[in-house]
Amino acid sequence: MNYSFKRFLVGGAVRDQLLDLPVTERDWVVVGATPEDMIAAGFRPVGQDFPVFLEPRTGEEYALARTERKSGRGYGGFVFHTSPDVTLEQDLVRRDLTINAMAMDDDGSIVDPYGGRADLQQRLLRHVSPAFGEDPLRVLRVARFAARYADLGFRIADETLQLMRELAISGELEALTPERSWKEISRALMEARPDVFIATLRDCRALEHLLPELGVEQLPEHLLPTLHQTGKMRLPLPPRWACLVESLAESTRISECPRDELSAIQSANRRFKVPRDCQELAVLTGRFQLCYQKACELSAEALMDMFKAFDIYRRPERFEQFLDACEAFQRSAGAGQALRETPYLSEAAMAVREVGVEALLARGLGGGELGQALQQERVKALEAYQAEQQTQH
Repeated sequence: MNYSFKRFLVGGAVRDQLLDLPVTERDWVVVGATPEDMIAAGFRPVGQDFPVFLEPRTGEEYALARTERKSGRGYGGFVFHTSPDVTLEQDLVRRDLTINAMAMDDDGSIVDPYGGRADLQQRLLRHVSPAFGEDPLRVLRVARFAARYADLGFRIADETLQLMRELAISGELEALTPERSWKEISRALMEARPDVFIATLRDCRALEHLLPELGVEQLPEHLLPTLHQTGKMRLPLPPRWACLVESLAESTRISECPRDELSAIQSANRRFKVPRDCQELAVLTGRFQLCYQKACELSAEALMDMFKAFDIYRRPERFEQFLDACEAFQRSAGAGQALRETPYLSEAAMAVREVGVEALLARGLGGGELGQALQQERVKALEAYQAEQQTQH
């Protein structure tokens, strides 16, 4: 379709295409147009802070070329200016990294005013301009890109890491809203190398502001290897978050499970307004991770208490995610033999869930009497499973 303005594909679509990676979404910058021009061409306005429009056929985002200047504290403290006179180069210079500051025209020609293509070849994450230091959110974004591309050999340029460190020390990170911080943290945890994200935040001194409970310099020994395992296992977000914050409960670890004093985990959950499924799994993992390690030694009653806490009857997937998180812990420690705990607990939970109420109802039981009888039958089924396992081993 022909437009009266010039459009350029920008950002991640250009970067990933040059890296021969799948392009999942495409964003466009428009040069030489006004909001009225976009509306007249059938685009639907959606931007609040600055003019962004949706293309009527594809639904892709088109943003008017813009400049910005710092006007306040935090990632939202900017004033944006759009005009048909704003050039593509002026728009690109405000971006975070050179590899994200390239554009492509409709003929496939690359516009690369800040050396992004060379940095792709050198596997370098380098900031575009000193304006990088005006936005604290970029500390988390660059750490996330480091996590995404670590296995391709990318590293953060020394001068960029220094700017990130200065931003962290300045206190600007405190201006980030919990929702915005969580959005970046959750996206980074789902990258291929979430351990690189946390290590980068540690190296630039941002972690001590975001998760001070983890310590300023020395992270728990198992943390980074465990997070690496969550990426290799391709776990969903709840067990990845649980693996990150489980170590916060180590100071409250007691000799027998479960652990009830989990204030550090709950504090991190509240600080970032973490979604409920991630919150619940993090607390339960902190409470019962020690039980996982001792699973084959636990009595039927202790296992039943754990199953009840996880509500394995209505929320079986939550218990399976707990087992995944614990398996990541064990793999990171090289404890291959300990992985037998996962099938043991999974099969034990299945044995308990398979106990039905039909026979009890046929006996005329109801109310509290039915619940007590059902619990007894479940314990019997679990004891029978444990006896079978002892015979086999």
